Amino acid sequence: MAAKIVSTLEPRKTVPATLLGAGIGLVAGSVVAASVSALAAYFARRVVTPELNATGRDVVREIVTDEAGETWIHFLRDTETSAAGEHSFYTHAGQCCVRVSGPVPVADKPRLIARKVLHTYYGTLRGAKRGNLSGSIYEHPSDLGIEATDVTVNLEVGPAPAWFIEGSTHRSTWVICVHGRGARRTESIRALPTLQDLGVSALLLSYRNDGDAPNASDGRYGLGDTEWHDVESAIRYAKDQGATQIVLLGWSMGGAISLQVANRSYLAKEIDSLMLVGPVINWVDVLTHQARLNRIPQTVGLVAQWLLSNRAGRWITGLAAPVNLKRLNWVERAAELTHPILLMHSRDDEFVPSGPSERLARLRPDLVTLRSFSGAGHTREPNVDPAGFAAAISDFLSRRLAEYQSTNQAK
Repeated sequence: MAAKIVSTLEPRKTVPATLLGAGIGLVAGSVVAASVSALAAYFARRVVTPELNATGRDVVREIVTDEAGETWIHFLRDTETSAAGEHSFYTHAGQCCVRVSGPVPVADKPRLIARKVLHTYYGTLRGAKRGNLSGSIYEHPSDLGIEATDVTVNLEVGPAPAWFIEGSTHRSTWVICVHGRGARRTESIRALPTLQDLGVSALLLSYRNDGDAPNASDGRYGLGDTEWHDVESAIRYAKDQGATQIVLLGWSMGGAISLQVANRSYLAKEIDSLMLVGPVINWVDVLTHQARLNRIPQTVGLVAQWLLSNRAGRWITGLAAPVNLKRLNWVERAAELTHPILLMHSRDDEFVPSGPSERLARLRPDLVTLRSFSGAGHTREPNVDPAGFAAAISDFLSRRLAEYQSTNQAK
């Protein structure tokens, strides 16, 4: 932008060349600085602002009905629409939600990919042009034939809805499920069959700014730096209901939230262990990766991080308080971990790279178990490899149940 401005200026004969050069440099520098600041501000705001009606990124080319009467959606082929496994598809503005099959090539149309509609949750696909595919393939536990009770957890920001599924053989072991950024409590339904097989109870929580629970005063994500208070409230609720062993299951930003509550809460000692799917282990790494992925210059990314983590940036980001990015870096804080942790992370995760999870597992092999996946992208491990995902949780949680029982018997 600066080069273009400089090239369009015509020197006036009455202005000395040295002053003209200095003036052009000042103007160009000011424009560059303004451009960097504007882009950094936009990037920083996007990170912490909930998008409950996100613009549809997945393009629908046509909706067809085959000879058997089955409905198929033909998407423009890209990495997202070609992702393996069943998904949900939300049309733009959330007017319709359907569960769709894994991807199938469209004959003679290499630019398209097809997915069959398996179930319609609500709305109609008529006229759909765009939408968003989601790994959260169920809208309610009952979609899997699982009975859930509607309960309310009182958070700092107000009453929040949750689903409770009582266990069979290990009722007092509660798995508190913490969804990720831009998701809802539906994200954890995929794990319920495995948890039911183990006989444990589950609480699927909503938290501030997620569209189900009340908003915080600033209406902004804290990236885990504030939301952990809501999980603390859920732990308190679980204890009041008779829970004796508590495990946190966190997805993406829900992993960052879970790590914070396990470190900062006065109830941290009540937490037995953590199971994290595609977790944010280090927000700086994620922000740097996202800036690079979106072709944002490094300088802009660094300014955005500064805006997020300093009080002076609050009037731009809208945050009530800055986000402590250092406190959210568990590669640097690995020595402070005290709970057993299962990390489940796909090597090709393009939203939250798996590098920090891999480094954390190398740094703390005494506490951290890493189960790596391939081809699952971000938090879609149960979609792409349901057997592997179930086995990872079952193996880890079975060990935790056995150790908890052994410890109690020894007392």
